[in-house]
Amino acid sequence: MLSSSFQWFRFCGNHTQRSDAFWIPCPIDPSHSVLEENLQSHLNRCPLLKQAQSLSSQPFYQKGINAGREYEEEEGEEMDVVPKDSIFTSEMKRTAIYAMSAPKFLGLIAKIKSVHAAICNNIPESFRIPEACRIWTNREVDKKLPYQEKHVLQQASILGNLEEFGVLRKASLISNATTEQCDSNRESERDADVSAVVEFGAGRGYLTQMLADCYGIKKVLLVERKSYKLKADRSLRQKESLVLERLRIDIEDLNLNAVESLQGVGYMAIGKHLCGPATDVTLRCCIRQRSNENTDAQSHASCDLRGLAIATCCHHLCQWKNYINKRYISELGFTKEDFNAISWFTSWAVDADHGSEFSVTDCSAQLEIILMRQLRSCYRNEKKEVWAESELCGVGDIVRSMQGIDRAVLGYMCKDIIDVGRVMWVKAQGLTSELVKYVPSSISPENHLLVAR
Repeated sequence: MLSSSFQWFRFCGNHTQRSDAFWIPCPIDPSHSVLEENLQSHLNRCPLLKQAQSLSSQPFYQKGINAGREYEEEEGEEMDVVPKDSIFTSEMKRTAIYAMSAPKFLGLIAKIKSVHAAICNNIPESFRIPEACRIWTNREVDKKLPYQEKHVLQQASILGNLEEFGVLRKASLISNATTEQCDSNRESERDADVSAVVEFGAGRGYLTQMLADCYGIKKVLLVERKSYKLKADRSLRQKESLVLERLRIDIEDLNLNAVESLQGVGYMAIGKHLCGPATDVTLRCCIRQRSNENTDAQSHASCDLRGLAIATCCHHLCQWKNYINKRYISELGFTKEDFNAISWFTSWAVDADHGSEFSVTDCSAQLEIILMRQLRSCYRNEKKEVWAESELCGVGDIVRSMQGIDRAVLGYMCKDIIDVGRVMWVKAQGLTSELVKYVPSSISPENHLLVAR
């Protein structure tokens, strides 16, 4: 039998078995943990300390500026920012849903269906591959760059929708002929609405790479909280005419108006798959100057948003504190608790077989039949004075009785409701905006794109 001292050295530092009771998240960066008894000494030598101190001294860092607030208040009233750590996790949402009574659960689903039919039944399909992106779709670019067809099609369609929406100039307006160079330059001067691009949640930078390759963008700012080693970086930096800047910062803390390189510049904001609340904080970051959330003179725009395209995803991670349009949710008759349930239901959208397209509207009739059958069963049980434990109707029983396609339909309905609220908020700030399905669900079930100008 191994001695306890020998067992201690059986694992490396990353896999040593440990008790969670003695470990706590590091206050500087919660992505790693530290022994509670060593906390004070760790804070003085945390590898991320200098980075955090350097970031906090930057003029564009303003803690929680885009975080949102727990409750809507009157315009102009001072409110405290919600702490980052007050997150309602997916497990907490699930627990709350399964604790509902069956009639309440079924009533919520019926209400979701009714709301969706009233306001979300006209999200157009807009799968657009622009001519400018053919060098990517035809694989005529640097062979060293990773190529995955589904991602290339998504990126191309994002740019195609920006082109269709009038934010990007069409390829026909970008002249390569020497004899037309002067006319092209004059056209650029007249139409120099977008002189910079800010990519949020830049990841490995491939959306920016395609934008630079196909549209000749000259100035790019990449915003990403994590430190990625971009494979696209090497290729982007080889473009002599491209000015590339990276900010490693949480979008929640970014005051875009204080970024020096964007002073007096008209820019376009893009983001491919901004998970959950990242979409909401990005919208605040870009459109803050048009809203009434902050009337401080220092918040006035020094950079000018000319266009925006955000592919939303991971709606199950959405947080009430961050959501951009709480008033819309409340006016629909939903509560904060209902919103948490709605966001959790969105995870069911991936339950379906996305190899073939299906219509949410067509499938919703079958869902209604199932719900009505379950509701009648539950009310019959409630009227009985005595019933066996096996006859009790709970949320778990209802969920298990639903087919995967039924859960997927409900999940898509909830995604639609959340995203329609976002586009309505953007419109209320004075922008022209639209929500589209920018790729078929067979390419990606996360196929909503919010475009604005």
